[in-house]
Amino acid sequence: MTKKITALKARHNLGQVLDEVYHRGDQYVIERDGKAMAAVVPLWFLEEWRKRKDRVFGVITAIHQRTKDIAPKTIERVVTEAVSATRKKTRRRKA
Repeated sequence: MTKKITALKARHNLGQVLDEVYHRGDQYVIERDGKAMAAVVPLWFLEEWRKRKDRVFGVITAIHQRTKDIAPKTIERVVTEAVSATRKKTRRRKA
């Protein structure tokens, strides 16, 4: 469950916030002047996010390495053609 809390209330109730995050898996968005400034999430959530981020950037790096000698316009054309072909297939299935 994600809850919103002011920075002042988070400061005054930090122990309770930490207990709810740790034991119940709650998430808190800390706001100042109505603007979201930070989040308190369970550690497992942060670790999972980091793993996913590393996998995504790993894929991006691998793609970049495989395509570094191809002109950007060529890549853009191939991607545009692939997207167009996929959309056509999807339209045919829906019809």
